[in-house]
Amino acid sequence: MQSYRITRFGQPLEAANEPDPSPKGSEVLLRVTGCGVCHSDLHLWEGFFDLGGGKKLPVGSGEGALPLTLGHEIAGEVIALGPEASGVALGDKRVVFPWIGCGACAYCQRGEEHLCGKSRALGVARPGGYSDRILVPHARYLLDYTGMPTELACTFACSGLTAYSALKKIGRLSESEPLLIVGAGGVGLAGVRLAKAVCGVAPFVADIDDRKLEAALAAGAAGVINSAQADAGKTLFKMTGGGALGAVDFVGAESSVTFGHMALRKGGRLVIVGLFGGTFTLPIPMFAMRALTIGGSYVGSLSEMHELMALGRQGLVPPIPVQKRPLAEAAHTLDDLKAGKIVGRVVLTP
Repeated sequence: MQSYRITRFGQPLEAANEPDPSPKGSEVLLRVTGCGVCHSDLHLWEGFFDLGGGKKLPVGSGEGALPLTLGHEIAGEVIALGPEASGVALGDKRVVFPWIGCGACAYCQRGEEHLCGKSRALGVARPGGYSDRILVPHARYLLDYTGMPTELACTFACSGLTAYSALKKIGRLSESEPLLIVGAGGVGLAGVRLAKAVCGVAPFVADIDDRKLEAALAAGAAGVINSAQADAGKTLFKMTGGGALGAVDFVGAESSVTFGHMALRKGGRLVIVGLFGGTFTLPIPMFAMRALTIGGSYVGSLSEMHELMALGRQGLVPPIPVQKRPLAEAAHTLDDLKAGKIVGRVVLTP
């Protein structure tokens, strides 16, 4: 088994060669056929999340969590089964739901494993898909993607699922109730493509990168705004006829959250997804006076991923721009992602 792992935060990934793991109990071993590179991989690689004001939230158990094989957007082929495994067969092609919890807490019992405080998430707390093999604890985390290309299916596990769950929190809108998406990176573009199916409207999209805005238009955006321009707010209000009723921020920076909040009309809802970092302040009376709802969304549940896969099988999820790269370019890809050079998604292929 060949993997590319973090051995020191912020330093290039290191290659590792080990014997293939042998699945035990209900475990299933997959040969990885594709693994998407997600922006959250950058935070895990750097070892912290930026909380603003010079404060940082360390990843997991800090240096004690290393080495770690990144990668949570995983598709693969079943190559070995534990003695108690059932529900899949050798040769089956599956996409992996990576947001695995402890299985015993209240969150897990009600189907919200992604919120579990004792996460066993693949590529975050357990070895992930920057590898040619992945060990999955149970076949119920493996979803059939028949009829979809591998490079699209693997992105459903994070960028697709994250966008889908966030848009569900906005809910259905009418044509007179505009939707704004802030950030047209890999997850934001997934949101653009899912907006019609989930919310019923084509979204307006804001970003500071004109290349990404062009990609958003190609993905079906109703209109785009470069939020770095001085009159971006006025432009948006004119385009939307008075502001957005729903907004999803896929960046999660001080500037993006501020723009998303200011873009709302009275009664508007802002869902924050991105983890870029920083702080955000708002006078408390504004929540009531403008009847605002501001909340967060973290990836999504296993049941939501089943819903998303069903949309994909119906052809209702157009693919985002995908660039395939060899697994050996994992470290180089993280550098490119950090530098803002990637539009859409890079999928690593062993």
